[in-house]
Amino acid sequence: MTVSAYTPADLNDPELHASGEVHQLWRWMRQHAPAHWHEPGDLPGFWSLTRYDDIRHAYQSPAVFSSAQGVLLRPTALGEDPGSGLTMALTDSPRHRALRGQVADRFTERCARSLADEMRAEIRSVVTRAIEKGTCDVVRDIGARLSSHNIARLLGVEPDDREQLLQWSMEAFESGKPLTSHVALMRYFIDMMYARMEIPADDAMGMFVNNEVQGDLLTETEILLGVENLVGASENAGLSIAAGVLALGSHPQQWQRLVRQRDGGLVRTAVEEVLRWTSSATHSMRTATVDTVVQGQRIAAGDRVVLWIPSANRDESVFTEPDRFDLGRQPNRHLALGTGEHVCIGGSMARHQMRMLLETLVELVAVIEPAGDMEPLRSIAVNGPAYATVRLVAQGR
Repeated sequence: MTVSAYTPADLNDPELHASGEVHQLWRWMRQHAPAHWHEPGDLPGFWSLTRYDDIRHAYQSPAVFSSAQGVLLRPTALGEDPGSGLTMALTDSPRHRALRGQVADRFTERCARSLADEMRAEIRSVVTRAIEKGTCDVVRDIGARLSSHNIARLLGVEPDDREQLLQWSMEAFESGKPLTSHVALMRYFIDMMYARMEIPADDAMGMFVNNEVQGDLLTETEILLGVENLVGASENAGLSIAAGVLALGSHPQQWQRLVRQRDGGLVRTAVEEVLRWTSSATHSMRTATVDTVVQGQRIAAGDRVVLWIPSANRDESVFTEPDRFDLGRQPNRHLALGTGEHVCIGGSMARHQMRMLLETLVELVAVIEPAGDMEPLRSIAVNGPAYATVRLVAQGR
């Protein structure tokens, strides 16, 4: 029994995650059941890991905890993930390293700096529009728009097509179905793929199409699944942005602290705290390749192992007062973007975008406040608001 109304068996219930009470359950599990077996049902059987050190070790031990059989829990009826063994997220090295290297140049610190002026101008436009509207849905109008446009920019989507890509992506995310099931979205990327075969370009789509991996070009299926991975990752980035703005609105003292100390390095630590606090990826799954032991529990080869990332990021053995939103938190070695070989390839870009957003907010905005309904996502895969109305009040008003 736990101290709440929930037990570990409820971790596969999206309502628990939407309620926020999952943090209370994870806290209990870190103390009493840090490696817990869940019997198969609608989902396959799996182990839950909830402590920071165990989750970090699993991330950093790909030879023991493999990504190739899928990285998200899927209902048993759906079978194996069709991308298993084919995409950057769902492969182990050396294949993973080769796939990552294929497009790595578009996600480097250098690339982020080269796009800084364009990104900053778009952020300023989005924030200004939100101020002028009076209230806005922070998910669609700020988070999703910035993250979707940014991944579109990296893929090489024409500026005039980026709003349409945002609309299609939002439709796919809201449906809860794979991006590949959205016909118009995939048709667009198929046409774009063939265009890059005719005329190469120095963008991520061009790199997927024309850069070899271990001596071979990718198949069309591999290219489209790779693009799907990147567009899908933009949902996490958008949720982190949206939830971060909400957190600032819900913690006015921290917001005022950021405004006062904007020139003292607080923005950089604030980026890391927003990432830790929001933890938009709820879980990542691995499959044990050999028998191993975690917290005294024998995990057999072939067992699925689920890493609950928000639990790691609230582990009291690592973070002082982990349930406190503290923009000056140091150190802050969160796992929101993973670690090891599978650390998020877009991590540098996400940090740059978040930093520029915070800098723009403190420049243009006096007050951030909730201004209406907020509906949480009901999901065991991603965490954050489905929609939330906020008011941004301009400086000087």
